[in-house]
Amino acid sequence: MKKYILLLFCVLFQSIQAQEIISGKVVDKNNKPLEYALVSWKGTEIGTETDSKGSFELEFVSDAILEISYVGMEISQTSTFPTKTNLTFTLTEEKALDELVIKTNRRTTTRSLTSNTNTMTMNSAELLKAACCNLAESFETNPAIDVNFSDAISGSKQIKMLGLTSPYILIAEENIPTVRGASQAYGLSFTPGTWVESIQVTKGAGSVVNGFESISGQINTELIKPATDIPFYLNLYGSTDSRFEINTHLNHKLNNKWSSSLFIHGNTRVAKNDMNHDGFLDNPLGNQINVMNRWQYIDQEKGLVAFLSARYMKDDKQTGEIDFDKKRDKGTTNLWGSEINTEKFDANAKIGYVFPDMPYQSIGWQNSFSYHNQQSYFGLNEYNITQRSFYSNLIFSSIISNTLHKFSTGLNFMYDNYGENVFNYTANNYDRTDNSVGAFFEYTYDNADNFALVLGGRVDNSNRLGLFVTPRVHLRYNPWEDAVFRASAGRGKRLANIFAENQYLFASSRTFNINYSDGKAYGLDPEIAWNYGISFSQGFHLFGRKAEVAFDFYRTDFQNQIVVDLDQSARTVDFYNLEGKSYANSFQFDMTYNLAKHLNFRAAYKYYDIKTTYKSGNLERPLQAKNRFFVNLEYQTHETETGGSWKFDATWNWLGKQRLPYTGDNLAENRLGEYTNPFSTLNTQITKVFNDRFEIYVGGENITNYQQNRVILGADDPFGSNFDSTIIYGPIFGQMYYAGLRFKIK
Repeated sequence: MKKYILLLFCVLFQSIQAQEIISGKVVDKNNKPLEYALVSWKGTEIGTETDSKGSFELEFVSDAILEISYVGMEISQTSTFPTKTNLTFTLTEEKALDELVIKTNRRTTTRSLTSNTNTMTMNSAELLKAACCNLAESFETNPAIDVNFSDAISGSKQIKMLGLTSPYILIAEENIPTVRGASQAYGLSFTPGTWVESIQVTKGAGSVVNGFESISGQINTELIKPATDIPFYLNLYGSTDSRFEINTHLNHKLNNKWSSSLFIHGNTRVAKNDMNHDGFLDNPLGNQINVMNRWQYIDQEKGLVAFLSARYMKDDKQTGEIDFDKKRDKGTTNLWGSEINTEKFDANAKIGYVFPDMPYQSIGWQNSFSYHNQQSYFGLNEYNITQRSFYSNLIFSSIISNTLHKFSTGLNFMYDNYGENVFNYTANNYDRTDNSVGAFFEYTYDNADNFALVLGGRVDNSNRLGLFVTPRVHLRYNPWEDAVFRASAGRGKRLANIFAENQYLFASSRTFNINYSDGKAYGLDPEIAWNYGISFSQGFHLFGRKAEVAFDFYRTDFQNQIVVDLDQSARTVDFYNLEGKSYANSFQFDMTYNLAKHLNFRAAYKYYDIKTTYKSGNLERPLQAKNRFFVNLEYQTHETETGGSWKFDATWNWLGKQRLPYTGDNLAENRLGEYTNPFSTLNTQITKVFNDRFEIYVGGENITNYQQNRVILGADDPFGSNFDSTIIYGPIFGQMYYAGLRFKIK
C-alpha cells in the first residue's frame, strides 16, 4: 500500500511540474486580500478562486486574456505578464450601481486552513446529496465517519470514528451534549436531516470547553437559525422499503430582533418486508412525530444574542417475526417480537453577550434540560430506562494584552438521574444519580499567520468519578501556502452505560454477565483513554484545477475500558474491566479534485488496527473492517437564469474482511466462520432543480444489491439457545430506491 501511495504522489507532482503555472494575489485598494475572487482565462473554462489570503495558482494559457472579477469590484483584464509568479492584481470598487452576480461552485465539505483542530465541515448542500432522513444517515457521503447497522432487529444505524463506536464521541447540538446516556443507541435518529444547517466533525481530542467525556472525537450539529430561515419549507419522501416522511418548516420574523421557527417532522413505515425470507422483518414497523419550536433574539447594537427552544418527540417501533401481533403475542413464546417505544422532551436556552467596546470579549451561558423515557422488550427480555438530565455551561472569552493571546474559561454542571430496569432471565434495577461540577481554562496563541497553540485543562469533581484533571493540547502550523499540519493530544474519562449502549444484544439468547468490582456504576470502573493524533493537508492545482490531499493518524490508548466480550461463548455477553491492553490505531488518506467544470471527485482509504485484551487473548475488535475505501463523485450542470440545474451524486464504499464473534458452541448450522468476506455498496441520487423554490430527487441505496448471508442465527427457533440477531456486518434489505420533493417559499 505504501508503494501505491508513493506512486500516486509521484504522478501528481510530475503532472504539476509538466504544467506552466501563473500565480499571484488579488487585493483591494487597501491591500486587503480578496477571498473567492474569480480568476479565469477569458473565452475558456480554465479558472479558479482565490483562497483566504487572496492567493491563486492557475494553468498558464499563452495568447489569452486573464480576467479577475469580484462582487462589487471593477473587472480587471490583462494579457501582459512581466513574470508568472508573485503577481499582484488590485481591484477597485465599481463606479456604477449595476449589480454584478458571480456564481461559483464551492465544496460541500471543507477543511479550514486556519482551524486549530482537524475539523471537516459539512454544509447543507452536502446533506442534500443523500436522502438524509435523520442525523444517523447524514454521514454516508463523509469518509471520516463509518456507518453500520447495529443489529437485524431495530433497523438503527451506528456510527464510528477512528474505529470506536458513538459512546466515545461527544455528540452535541449547537455545542450542548445531546446523544449520551439513554439515547446512545437511537438518539441520532431523533434529529431530522432537514433541520440541520451544518455538521462539524472533529477528529481526536476536542476542546475542554465542552466537557471531559469525548475520547475519539466530536460531532457538533448546527440547526437552521430562525433569523436566517425561509418562511416555508416542505420536504416529502417515500421509499421502496415503505418508509414515508414529511418535514415542514414554518418561520416568522416578528421584528428586527425576534424570529421564530416551527419544525414538524413525521415518518412512518407500515408495510412488512422480508427480503431474505427468514421469517423476520428486515425493517421495523413504526411511527415518529417530532416537533420543535425555536426563538432567536439579536440586538447587534447591545451585543446580545439568545436562542430558546423546546422539542417533543415520540418514536414507536415494532419488529420481530412477520406474523407477530403485539396484542396477542407479547410476553409469550408464540412468536418472537419486539417493541421500542421512546418519548423525549428537551428545552434549552443560550444567551451570549459581546462587549460593545471590546469585540474580542464575550460571555455565554448555555442551559439544557432533557427527559428521555424508553420502554422496550426483545422477546422475553425487557429493558426500560428513564433519564432526566440538566446541563449548564458558563463561558467567558477574552484576550491577554493583545489578540495574539486569547483565552476561554468557565464553569459547567451536569446532572443525570437514571431509572433503569433490566430483565434478562432475572430482574435487576440499576437506578442511579450522577452529577459533576467542573472548571476549565483554555489558552490560545495564534499569530494570525502560520502558527497556533491551544493549551486546555479542566478540573471536575463527580460524585462517582471523584476529583480528576483533563488536559488537552492542539497545535497548528502552516509551513507554506495551502498547507496545514496539526497535532493533538488529550485525555477523556466517562462512565459506560453498559445496557443503553449495548441494548441491541438483548435481541439474542445471550445471558448478560457482569464481573463486578468495586466500581461506581454497575460495579465497574470508569473508562479512561488518551488520544494522540497528527494530520496534514495540502491544497494545490492540478491541470489548472483545485485539488487537495490529506492524511491523518490517530491512536487511542485505554487505561481502562469496559470490555464487551462476545467470545467467551455464543450464549453469553460478559462485561468486565480491562486487564491488559486496548488500543485503536486509525490511518486515513484522502484526496479531493475538481476533475472538470462542475465535476468533483473525492476518495479515501482507511486502515484500522484495533485490538483488546479479552479473557481469551489479545484479539481484533469484532465486526470492524481493517481496510475501507470510499469514492464520491458529484456533478452539477450549469445553472439556468431561473436557478435550474441537474445534480448527480454517487458514493461507493468497499469494506474488507471483519472478524466475527465466537459461535463455536452453537449447533453446526448456526456456526459462522472466523471472518466475513469483503463487500461493497453503491448509493446514487439524481436531483432536478427547477428553480430556487422547487426540486425533486430520486435515489438508490445499495444498488449493487449486496445482502449479508445468514442474518439471524437460529431464526427457526427464536426462543432457543442459538438465537442471535446481533452479528451484523452488512446490508440486510438489499436494493432500496426512494423519491422526494423539496418546496420553498422565500
